Amino acid sequence: LAMLNQTEVREFILLGLTDVPLWRHLFFLFFLLLYLSSLLGNGVIVAMVIVEPRLHTPMYFFLGNLSCLDIFYSTVTVPKMLSGFLFGHQPISFAGCLAQLHFFHFLGSTEVVLLATMAYDRYVAICNPLRYTLVMSPWACVLLALASWSTGFLHALMHTVMTSRLTFCGPNHIHHFFCDIKPLLNLACSSTSLNMALLNIVTTFIALGPFILIVLSYFYIISFVFQKFRSQEARWKVFSTCASHLTIVALFYISVLFSYTPPSSGSSLDKDVQVSLLYSAVIPSLNPLIYTLRNQEVRGALKKMLERKL
Repeated sequence: LAMLNQTEVREFILLGLTDVPLWRHLFFLFFLLLYLSSLLGNGVIVAMVIVEPRLHTPMYFFLGNLSCLDIFYSTVTVPKMLSGFLFGHQPISFAGCLAQLHFFHFLGSTEVVLLATMAYDRYVAICNPLRYTLVMSPWACVLLALASWSTGFLHALMHTVMTSRLTFCGPNHIHHFFCDIKPLLNLACSSTSLNMALLNIVTTFIALGPFILIVLSYFYIISFVFQKFRSQEARWKVFSTCASHLTIVALFYISVLFSYTPPSSGSSLDKDVQVSLLYSAVIPSLNPLIYTLRNQEVRGALKKMLERKL
């Protein structure tokens, strides 16, 4: 009978963000607009990076990767969440649940490594301009991008395999808008101590490793700029090429820090949901905006592309 019980749960029910009809309709409109702006904004950046010869540089190659990643990232969770707002609690199969978990962590950890790669690109461009084309050759850029995507994939695969080995025999209601690791571990009947250890150790390493690289890159950039450039104007010109990247890094890591701070009143699940919303819906729609508002080259390429269309 115990064995029968353990194979009982073959699907889960996503409870979503709220049961209040008015809130559900408002959330549906708000997140639909965010999702569409994310698809449009990131789609335009990917198209510009491909079409515009002026943007065929390492910096924009990585930006194209980031925009591509953001399109997938929001698509993993937001459509399912939107249907939840329209039709109430969403059933999801065990395989579908694992797929969602895998892609969310695959794309999230890829983004972290990609942001570190972009910081390294800025460091080489500013501190070693004469060697820039040699160090950041097309081949090197492709390898760095592949390394970012591979790291994210392997990290997510580890969690997916570990979660797939668990048995679920009790309640199947997930207090979240998608299948994340922690809510799933709370429902497991078998021991989750190894899963939790891997989640804490490996995920912290994946988040902190690139962060240290970003901090080091910018430490060298700042010290180099203050040594080499005397005028305020020259310094500002150099820093302006990093402004968009730094803004995105700040947005991403403020969310990471927020999710790792201890809960004030046992509301850690609510906090996980809020942070996941930031990652999957809010930040992907802000990234294109940050790059087009703060970056003259992107604005110029966008203008050129629109003129061509008209």
